[in-house]
Amino acid sequence: MQHNRLPFLIAATLAATFAIGTPLQGSEADDQIESVFQNTYVFKTYLKDDAVRIDVDNGVVTLTGTVVEASHKALAQETAASLTGVTEVFNRIKIPPETESNLSDPWIASKVKLALMFHRHVGAIKTMVAVKGGVVTLTGEASSLAQQELTTAYAKDIDGVTQVKNLTKVVAAATEEGTDRTVSEAIDDASITAQVKTALQTHRSTHTSKVGVTTQKCKVSLTGIATNESEKALIGKLVEDIRGVTSIDNQMTIGQTSGN
Repeated sequence: MQHNRLPFLIAATLAATFAIGTPLQGSEADDQIESVFQNTYVFKTYLKDDAVRIDVDNGVVTLTGTVVEASHKALAQETAASLTGVTEVFNRIKIPPETESNLSDPWIASKVKLALMFHRHVGAIKTMVAVKGGVVTLTGEASSLAQQELTTAYAKDIDGVTQVKNLTKVVAAATEEGTDRTVSEAIDDASITAQVKTALQTHRSTHTSKVGVTTQKCKVSLTGIATNESEKALIGKLVEDIRGVTSIDNQMTIGQTSGN
């Protein structure tokens, strides 16, 4: 009888071992996702003053906590969704009521600040943004007239902006290219993808565009449908200027989307 029971005991032992081992492996993968998220450029840069919590269960991410600006909620979502092993994201982050209302002055200000932070060829850190009645006033410093003009163009391309008063002063300063290159090398692919997607949604000229974005080793590939060559080129130019992007492969085709 004991010999007859032996195969069953072995089978039961193996089954129990497998049952115990599987959750541990899943738990380790979930812990890895949480760790990677908390070490992303987005988390350490844009969300550093927020209180964002990530919980992962079998690849399903739940984001909770609070952020100071509505746009940060979208950034957290896009970053988590871009991580390897993530199958779904539930975004339950809370945002301040004043930035939740579209086209309010605080909402516009947050969008302008974020757009400037995304782009490497504008001096976001040295640019202060104030909004009153849809009129954006920029103060601070610009390193060149070209940078000043580009800052104005980016600010004008935000929904709700009716006018831009650029009062920044052009001040000769050491180039930021070396600093930017160091920062770029530290930016992970998930953060780059999140920045690109959020930037395209932030800019008025591209927020209705349907663009697929993937990033591998800082190289961004774009797919989707542009209504014309001008839109495709504009999307490419905006993406090229995102922090961390080293090159782009614009595979967008020209045509009409199903929604048109």
